[in-house]
Amino acid sequence: MGNRGMEELIPLVNKLQDAFSSIGQACNLDLPQIAVVGGQSAGKSSVLENFVGRDFLPRGSGIVTRRPLVLQLINSSAEWAEFLHCKGKKFTDFDEVRQEIEGETDRVTGANKGISPVPINLRVYSPNVLNLTLIDLPGITKVPVGDQPADIEQQIRDMIMQFITRESCLILAVTPANTDLANSDALKLAKDVDPQGLRTIGVITKLDLMDEGTDARDVLENKLLPLRRGYIGVVNRSQKDIDGRKDIKAALEAERKFFLSHPAYRHMAEKMGTPRLQKMLNQQLTNHIRDTLPAFRSKLQSQLLALDKEAEEYRGYRPDDPSRKTKQLLQMVQQFSVDFEKRIEGSGDQVDTVELSGGAKINRIFHERFPFELVKMECDEKEMRREISYAIKNIHGIRTGLFTPDMAFEAIVKKQVIKLKEPCVKCVDMVIQELINTVRQCSNKLECFPMLREETERIVTSHIRDRESRAKDQVLLLIDIQLSYINTNHEDFIGFANAQQRSSQTNKSQSSAGNQVIRKGWLTINNISIMKGGAKEYWFVLTAESLSWFKDDEEKEKKYMLPLDNLKVRDVEKSFMSSKHIFCIFNTESRNVYKDNRTLELACDSQDDVDSWKSSLLRAGVYPEKTITVESETTTSTDNFSMDPQLERKVETIRNLVDSYMAIVNKCIRDLMPKTIMHLMINNVKDFINAELLAQLYSAGDQNALMDESQEQAQRRDEVLRTHQALKEALAIIGDISTSTITVPVPPPVDTSWVGGSTGGRRSPPPSPTAPRRMSSGQRPAPRGAPPPPNRPGPLGPFNNSADSPQAPSRPNRAPPSIPSRRPPPSPTRQVPP
Repeated sequence: MGNRGMEELIPLVNKLQDAFSSIGQACNLDLPQIAVVGGQSAGKSSVLENFVGRDFLPRGSGIVTRRPLVLQLINSSAEWAEFLHCKGKKFTDFDEVRQEIEGETDRVTGANKGISPVPINLRVYSPNVLNLTLIDLPGITKVPVGDQPADIEQQIRDMIMQFITRESCLILAVTPANTDLANSDALKLAKDVDPQGLRTIGVITKLDLMDEGTDARDVLENKLLPLRRGYIGVVNRSQKDIDGRKDIKAALEAERKFFLSHPAYRHMAEKMGTPRLQKMLNQQLTNHIRDTLPAFRSKLQSQLLALDKEAEEYRGYRPDDPSRKTKQLLQMVQQFSVDFEKRIEGSGDQVDTVELSGGAKINRIFHERFPFELVKMECDEKEMRREISYAIKNIHGIRTGLFTPDMAFEAIVKKQVIKLKEPCVKCVDMVIQELINTVRQCSNKLECFPMLREETERIVTSHIRDRESRAKDQVLLLIDIQLSYINTNHEDFIGFANAQQRSSQTNKSQSSAGNQVIRKGWLTINNISIMKGGAKEYWFVLTAESLSWFKDDEEKEKKYMLPLDNLKVRDVEKSFMSSKHIFCIFNTESRNVYKDNRTLELACDSQDDVDSWKSSLLRAGVYPEKTITVESETTTSTDNFSMDPQLERKVETIRNLVDSYMAIVNKCIRDLMPKTIMHLMINNVKDFINAELLAQLYSAGDQNALMDESQEQAQRRDEVLRTHQALKEALAIIGDISTSTITVPVPPPVDTSWVGGSTGGRRSPPPSPTAPRRMSSGQRPAPRGAPPPPNRPGPLGPFNNSADSPQAPSRPNRAPPSIPSRRPPPSPTRQVPP
């Protein structure tokens, strides 16, 4: 016997899941869990079995469910069960499932009524179920028995709360009809986690065990002690029926006969019973599914729109068509040429906001990296003066010269000019590397044709390497041209007469530029001790005279200002644990730079940022540290000498003349280098791609072989077409589901303030003109409309007066302290009107 109501939902959900599985996506419906909560022996397990349609849970006296049973129902063509603790073993006999549950429970809790919060996970595969999770929880009890701890009640409550606090959990609050509903622990727990009553359904069991003359009509009609979603009465199998192996199908038929024949319930028989409970739960599932459909529809529509253009291109696509290959080759080469030019020259459309393009990186090489490399080649002051003094002395020889020799100036200048070759060649190498990287980035769009991509990269890269040698020859020629003639008549050259005034003019120009802001940006001070908070990020402002940092970029709270006098820069090796790139500033006179620190370590996110900051510091006069070799150190230590005042003046004059002339040379080289590289390399490569690449590809080999698409591209094409069609079908299925199902509105709120009375005694409900009243033994029924008798407190425990408990004595002549009962008039022939 399957769940009939559930069988109506199975095709609906299967269609939805098929729609998603056809496009390789999971149908994340997240259907609600259903938890059955109630006191011990309230009939929870029977309700669960009726819902599943299978008899598989253990039976016995006392607490049977001593561990939570998490039952996962999975729709399948065959019917079998599987436990998580013995995965891989299939159970087709549900008697064996019951025995395994009993054995696994005893293994963890012992055989003497112990409990455990560790759940038993059981999966049931069946064609008659939906993909749902049902939870059978231990019954609420107050008196420990066997090996149960003294705080058994609190432990069970905590265990139940772990499950029912989830918003996706429907709560079946099960209460036997022969106990006091106002003190129902199940309803009180449900109200704690679901105060609005949106996911709580009251279930009244054991209606067939109520004493003669009593009923729960007003409760089931939701007139007395109301719930937002009301109550549903069910009649489960008795222990005798279970022992007699009465199947669930026969039990459901007996339940229906009971409601149709009972005078108090026959007018609402269609709203009672397990089928009605199934229908209500299934409607909740339908509501949940319909609530998720708009998000699914929007997701599918956005995916469909994204694939429309690509799918249109692939329709009627013939991979082996020669005309298509020729056309596509022309398009690919043209697109490659356009992409390369955009990356070099820049473009307003499709601007990359993640990283610098090839042209931007080359610009940085021209105007930041190359000037920085030029300055790194300069020697320090002491070494320069020593070389000048040696040159003067060697030129005069044995004689003592009276005038400053021109030849000393030329010798020192030529030596400095020769040093420019290394940074110039390095600049060419850096530009070549960026060009090759740009070619590879542009060829990514050719990846669907592997041979075409490989051949294009080979041809263009070979041409770049060919131009490399010509560009380097031209750059070295520029240096040789500078060496060939020292033009002391240049308009910017200070000459011998003005050489003495060089220092004062330099100082004035530096002071006039003192407030000029060179750079701003975020940097991390890396060498702050952990005791003082560790590395911190600040907003730095670099001017011609100082380096300041602030708390943020509003520049309101200045943290420190560091003068640039006697400062230099050096690289710091990147630490193993750090992802940042570090450089440091130090004082050449071995003084503290920042508070007690001899160095100021600054960190950036990338090496490009480090190079850029070092170039900015260079503009402010903070030069990189010179690497002093052992040989030069030896020379410095052994060749200490003193110069006479006359020689000192000559050295100072030539030093100023060299600075003036090298400034002219550096300015000329910084101007000519970008122009030379642009003409001989970058512009030439662009022209080659536009004019020669296609011809080179045609002459390289078979055109058809070049345009053979990759296996991945063929799979991609098939996948796009299949996904596009599946998305259309999925949207159609969702439309059918939307029109074939309805949403039942949530019932209006009701007053549930009656829930929550003390569990130690009965809390009487407020009087109602239609409410039946509980009567003691021998009391005559009061006429309709008479005032109710005063409330009398009475001891009510979870075991007292329970008709199905083996410890409870039979009391046929007294109504149990229960749901307020209705006793018909004493005449045996008069029936209660429906």
